[in-house]
Amino acid sequence: MSTLTLENSMSLSHNSSPAPTRPTARRLVTAGLAGALALGTAVGTASVADAATAHPAAAYGPARSAQAIPFTAATVTRQADGSFTVAWSAPGVRHVTVLAGRDPQHIDRRHAVATGRGSGTATVTGLGTADRWWFEIVPDRGASLTLADRSLHLASAPNFRDAGGYRTSDGHWVRMGVLYRSGDLSRLTDADLATLRRLGIRTDVDLRTASERAASPDRVPAGTAYVVADVLGSSISSSLPATEAAAVQMMEDIERTMVSSDSGRQAYTTLAGAVADRGAAAVLYHCTAGKDRTGWASAAVLTALGVPRATVDADYLASNTYRAAENAAALQQVPASMRPAYQALLDVRPSYLDAGFAEVTRVYGSFDGYLRTGLGLDGRDLRDLRRQLLVG
Repeated sequence: MSTLTLENSMSLSHNSSPAPTRPTARRLVTAGLAGALALGTAVGTASVADAATAHPAAAYGPARSAQAIPFTAATVTRQADGSFTVAWSAPGVRHVTVLAGRDPQHIDRRHAVATGRGSGTATVTGLGTADRWWFEIVPDRGASLTLADRSLHLASAPNFRDAGGYRTSDGHWVRMGVLYRSGDLSRLTDADLATLRRLGIRTDVDLRTASERAASPDRVPAGTAYVVADVLGSSISSSLPATEAAAVQMMEDIERTMVSSDSGRQAYTTLAGAVADRGAAAVLYHCTAGKDRTGWASAAVLTALGVPRATVDADYLASNTYRAAENAAALQQVPASMRPAYQALLDVRPSYLDAGFAEVTRVYGSFDGYLRTGLGLDGRDLRDLRRQLLVG
């Protein structure tokens, strides 16, 4: 039997240069951001046109359906004791039912794990073992929303997480279970690989340089399509800055390079093509630390989908939490006098992402300009992206 405690709800129990050429799906399968890469440890809307300029997703998204998702906020968090905290908010909704399942296609609709009002928080225990528990939050009006804990909780890849589960400015939600982000995959265990296979990882987009790929080859499930999308090429130095200020400047410069360099634009064009390809899902993209090249990848995809900048920032900065233990251990390996500079390389900081968005404005005039001119995407590409990744 599983039990739960619930706030604002009842308690119950249950039985548990020129724009890059847009790649085609076939080319992606065969085609062969940045922190410090390897410094001993990996630290490494009037008219449609006006709407697209203000926010590219405004012009290309699917129309809201009559059964729109009414939730303005919702999260699932797995706690250290194995319980789950499910929280939601849906103004105007009177009653919510929460269901659970071991995958999103097999939700147990015979037994509710929680019920509540339009806003509530439930703690669910006793669900048993699973690669990932999914929760369908069902309102009494409108469409339901299915979410899971964003983290995969892989000890060998602590920054491996779902890139979805976010709400867009126009009320859609980014689908979970089709797009994942991570750092180094070379240390994945056999058990981790089995988990990824069961999760349906079909495409691995490697954002790293040739030297990184050679030093730490990816471990992915057999049959996974491997796509090289080298963001930095040979444009990065691995020397350690002497001061924190110099390290911060280096990280901001790298962020700008990822946005406007030829290698960066081609790499993110390749990634966008893979993400928009339904046959490629689920797609995993990664670099060495999973925070800089991968961080800009997530920021770009989420922004293109219409996710608000504040949410994009929060997702970007979450790498500091997921990598906290790994970063602390890395800091202990350098002299105390070097730690402020090294910390700046290990971190993600608001000014780094700000530098990337500022480069977008400086070079392309708007984010839509970046998508169209920088990455060579057109309206059809962006519609495909949204059809693949958005629900509601």
